[in-house]
Amino acid sequence: MWSDFFTVSVLVATLASGIRLATPFLFAALGEAIGQRSGVLNLGVEGVMLIGAFTAYYVKLETGNSLLAVLGAILVGVLMGLIYAFMTVVMHAEQGISGIGIFLFGLGFTDLLFQKQVGTPQPVSKLGKIEIPLLSDIPWIGEIFFQHNILVYTAFLLVPVAWFVINKTTFGLNIRAVGETPEAADTLGVNVKTIRLQTIIIGNVMAGVAGASLALEVAIFQQNLTAGQGFIAIALVYFGAWRPGGVMAGALLFGVVSAVVVRLKTLGIVEGASSSLLAMAPAVLTIVVLVIVSGRIAAPAALTRHFDRASS
Repeated sequence: MWSDFFTVSVLVATLASGIRLATPFLFAALGEAIGQRSGVLNLGVEGVMLIGAFTAYYVKLETGNSLLAVLGAILVGVLMGLIYAFMTVVMHAEQGISGIGIFLFGLGFTDLLFQKQVGTPQPVSKLGKIEIPLLSDIPWIGEIFFQHNILVYTAFLLVPVAWFVINKTTFGLNIRAVGETPEAADTLGVNVKTIRLQTIIIGNVMAGVAGASLALEVAIFQQNLTAGQGFIAIALVYFGAWRPGGVMAGALLFGVVSAVVVRLKTLGIVEGASSSLLAMAPAVLTIVVLVIVSGRIAAPAALTRHFDRASS
């Protein structure tokens, strides 16, 4: 049975699937990393992913247009970002509780919308693959890396973009300053609240797109579609030490683990109770990662700490 898994064709297909499954993790975790670098923790990533996923699915179901579906998820991300920024940056609500509130809202709201607007699951068409000329023809390598949809390529291209923005631009310098010593940044003329507002919106937009990438990959929507992926994305920020490259490595790890689990179940290698236990692998891996990195990596000094010029 295990010999069926350890064949070139199956291993190549599994790795390619792992990259696709890593895409929602990567979108969400990159956005959360940028937000946390400015001192804002958003535990509502899961909820925003769900709303983005439903929006993309419903728009695709009604129009058949993938571009409009993704744009819908982006707009939802902007709206949720503004709501979360108002609660945490303007009203100084506790970030952890506010994030959990966003998650619960997203979970219940998408379930309600699905029941009222759709009712029974209806499949939509997946995003088409874009084969990179020449590179996609390379044996094995081509199938693993260069035969994916546009959102997969976009997610991985955002890794160097995020690194450049954070480390090589004035905006990135301001983000890091606000996340470490907001009082000092304020004295130098940096508008702390504006920077945090911007990073919150960026993070929520990317969470919305993460949901869209998931919904358009599985080509259907159901209750709690994300199944904890948003919380895993938050864990990946810690795994990657708030660095885009580290976040990407973590996303790939979780994507490949998820792909292996699916493949083993599909091939019938693992069945029954063992199958249920194996399905817990990503969650168990999340706990192991947090235990390993806990206390070894320093978070941004001002993470979760509110800033008010009047009291600084």
